[in-house]
Amino acid sequence: MNVKALTLVLAAAAVASIAALLSSHASAGDLNKEIPAAASDPANSAASEVAVLAGGCFWGQQGVFEHVKGVTKVVAGYSGGSNRTARYDTVSEGVSGHAESVQITFDPRQVTFGQLLRVYFSVAHDPTELDRQGPDTGSQYRSEIFAASPEQEAAARAYIAQLDAAHIFAAPIVTKVGPLKGFYPAEDYHQDYLVKNPDSSYIRTNDLPKIAGLKRVWPDLYRETPVLLAEK
Repeated sequence: MNVKALTLVLAAAAVASIAALLSSHASAGDLNKEIPAAASDPANSAASEVAVLAGGCFWGQQGVFEHVKGVTKVVAGYSGGSNRTARYDTVSEGVSGHAESVQITFDPRQVTFGQLLRVYFSVAHDPTELDRQGPDTGSQYRSEIFAASPEQEAAARAYIAQLDAAHIFAAPIVTKVGPLKGFYPAEDYHQDYLVKNPDSSYIRTNDLPKIAGLKRVWPDLYRETPVLLAEK
């Protein structure tokens, strides 16, 4: 075998080895893969807990978490800014400080905060995209966890460190973590938007695949009938 042929063979083997290695990890460009459980996930014996998460357009985030067992209510809204600027037209300008978010009320005896984060990082959004998510760009679409308690903040920071240390994603996680200072529900027409507009091209392309991913990757957490805000 001449040197050129040997070089090509070695290069092909190297590419195959790298591909095999990458295939064992979740990639930011190919989500909907199982990721490890949070090593730190403190138990909570309370009947109800609230989590506020931001990860792109709140239509899709609300749609995903409404299908998670143990979740009792999901509200689309704004977090990170003031009450004065918590309006869609202002938030859409990207200068309000707000991120489109979802307020998730859940029974921690049925689904833990750590399990919600597992869904959040694996099928609900891409945690390696900075100030954007899919076709949407701007700080209002950033990835951020607004911790409702010191325990949530510690658990979120620990989980991000765990995932980064394991090189689960091809790029570093850019998700911000900070204390929740306020959550403001979005306008009525945004609530349950995915359910009300399943034929929207935006919903079909960007959001319905997330729900399909939840069903495929986390069948034990998935429920077929979503808990809708309109029913509360």
